[in-house]
Amino acid sequence: MRVNRILLSSSLIVVALVIQVSVLARLHLPGAVPDLLLLTVLGLALVYGHVGGALVGFAAGLLADLAPPADHAAGRYALVLCVIGYLAGLVKPESGQVKSATGPMVVVVAAALGSTLLYAGVGALVGDTAARHVGLGGLLFTAALYDLLLAPFVVPGVMALARRAENDPLAETSPGKSGDVASGWISGGTGLRIGGQRGGLRAKAARARVARAGRIKGVKRL
Repeated sequence: MRVNRILLSSSLIVVALVIQVSVLARLHLPGAVPDLLLLTVLGLALVYGHVGGALVGFAAGLLADLAPPADHAAGRYALVLCVIGYLAGLVKPESGQVKSATGPMVVVVAAALGSTLLYAGVGALVGDTAARHVGLGGLLFTAALYDLLLAPFVVPGVMALARRAENDPLAETSPGKSGDVASGWISGGTGLRIGGQRGGLRAKAARARVARAGRIKGVKRL
């Protein structure tokens, strides 16, 4: 992942986790807790693709596993968000922009249901039966409902920030293209065409040489 992706993803993940732990988790809503961290991962995965989504999901889940007041085995939520980020990245729009809100909303609902089921399934493998006592059906319904209501305020903003970072003209480039990028950045900022200027200067120099040669021949004839 490039530096701008890492910086943006890290910042958004930390902010989302702080809000989720300090605000959303203390609302004591019935059923599940609105998963702001999941929505952030989805927004980034829809821009970065399946590889970037898996990496962002794993990092976000691992941070949530280690942040207090986490009471489950470390790596459990990292696995869940890694899988969800990978799958969400597979439906990344080819153009990079979403034409309709239907697709992202379907992704949000599927991710909310899938993450809840996967988290409960991994918990059952390690002996955690909390979801069974609370009621898996209620958790699935409330998780999908809360995330769906919260998604319009989170996912579009995260995607817009990620696309803006992707189009950053100061992003990393290969050494062989550094001169071209610098020329493009200068010409983009000044509105001038450097290539056109170079061609014009060459043409003027050629015309000057021809005119000077003509004057010299005229002097010799005299």
